[in-house]
Amino acid sequence: MEKNYTDVLIIGAGIAGLTSAILLSEKGYEVSILFDSDDQFRSSSYLAQGGIIYKGINDNPELLKEDILLAGNNLNYVPAVEKLVENSSDIVKKILIEKIGVNFSKNNGELEFTGEAAHSVKRILFVKDYTGKAIVDGLFDYIKLKNLPIKLFPEHYAIDLITLSHSTSDQYSMYRDDHCYGAYAYHVKTNKVITFQAKYTILATGGMGQIYLHTTNPGNLYGNGYAMAQRAHVKIINMEYTQFHPTSLYSDHGNSFLISEAVRGEGAELVNIKGEPFMKNYHPLGSLAPRDIVARSILFEMQKTDAKFAFLDISRIRKKIKERFPSIYKKCLENGIDLNSENIPVVPSFHFQCGGIKVDLEGETSLNGLYAIGETSCTGIHGANRLASTSLLEGLTWAKFASDSIDKKIRGNEFEQYIQLSDTIKEWEYTGREEYDPILVKQDLTYLKNIMWNYVGPIRSKKRLRRALSDITNLKNTFDDFYYESMLSIAILQLRDAITSASIVATAAWKNKISMGCHYRIN
Repeated sequence: MEKNYTDVLIIGAGIAGLTSAILLSEKGYEVSILFDSDDQFRSSSYLAQGGIIYKGINDNPELLKEDILLAGNNLNYVPAVEKLVENSSDIVKKILIEKIGVNFSKNNGELEFTGEAAHSVKRILFVKDYTGKAIVDGLFDYIKLKNLPIKLFPEHYAIDLITLSHSTSDQYSMYRDDHCYGAYAYHVKTNKVITFQAKYTILATGGMGQIYLHTTNPGNLYGNGYAMAQRAHVKIINMEYTQFHPTSLYSDHGNSFLISEAVRGEGAELVNIKGEPFMKNYHPLGSLAPRDIVARSILFEMQKTDAKFAFLDISRIRKKIKERFPSIYKKCLENGIDLNSENIPVVPSFHFQCGGIKVDLEGETSLNGLYAIGETSCTGIHGANRLASTSLLEGLTWAKFASDSIDKKIRGNEFEQYIQLSDTIKEWEYTGREEYDPILVKQDLTYLKNIMWNYVGPIRSKKRLRRALSDITNLKNTFDDFYYESMLSIAILQLRDAITSASIVATAAWKNKISMGCHYRIN
């Protein structure tokens, strides 16, 4: 069995994973980063358009705290929100502006701010409409420039966490506190499973958008982190709070593409198929209402007008749309929409998971040796609904907190009690010998996506959720035999994680009968 040893194993290469890797490597630790494609830029962080929160003009931490709590329906974990608002601006400045040198937009040499829905003031730093790309490019460039001791492992799909209770030959494991020793990962090129052992492991695997029929997420996000955590009995919370972005591009011949909230922040307005503004009928903030309200309002308006989409009326900002939002302009043009004269057809799509693996104020999970940061975690920052542009901010700040915590633990020799037991880790057990049938996998995934969109989507009901749980359970029972009989492949592993993640979300939505934020039940 091929093994790799490292101080810290990081699974995921978005803003959270890359930042923690840089900070830990600069403290002198060996770091390994796994990501599941050959494209190191395939993450939600990379696709982020809007920006990242900083300290705006006439802004202060208390005001930002109020906005976060209001958007989250006051279900937020207040200590986490307070830690974020008190520390984040300094972290953005020291890491992204000074260390990495991200070229945020400036006006006469001064940082320029934009506004987004539910923000009291303009406080969001941006780089046109590809802020995430600018940040992720900068983080990777910094790693190369500084020649940091970070090993990159592309095309490695994490299968399962290595734990004391399930992955070692220690016969007394039931008497000890469980511990994470790394992860088993499937190497796409060799079709082999490689053991990655580490003193500490960080899950930075992003979200789960591909379990839904409509999503703004990249094509590799099937809830890998949530599924691995579930199988390792790590505590997961708030998974019913699935945020649907109100405005993704609607097209009969193109994939979903996020139309940034910043477009509305700059002055665009939602109108129905007849060209009539409608958001004031649903919320006093109109098109800048919180995301969950906007998403549902669009769906209600689509039902009223028997339409497949609504429009984003950009007439007020048409003259600057190409310069301010070049990626959106280009993508619309590729789909036959000329923004010089046309408006943008939009439809809600799954965008962000507000819940996740429960972590403390340093990013540590309920499993010793395991941290989770970014979208795959639940710090409690978002409550029942995420405030715009807090996602990159949370990933960055908790990467800093987690890195500091791991550094402290290693220096305090907290891992020493587990070193001897790390020699008892078992080899991965290959079970399947049959070639998998791609038609079956494709059909199962399509079926799952439709279940989640129709029954566990933006608008839920008792009957829909009951049907979802029944259908997902039946699918899982059928798939389990298929999984153990088939040879490993990335498609098989993605479907496995998708089914597990869907079950987690549907179960959480069924149990919570209180309609709040982006968990909306009509009964």
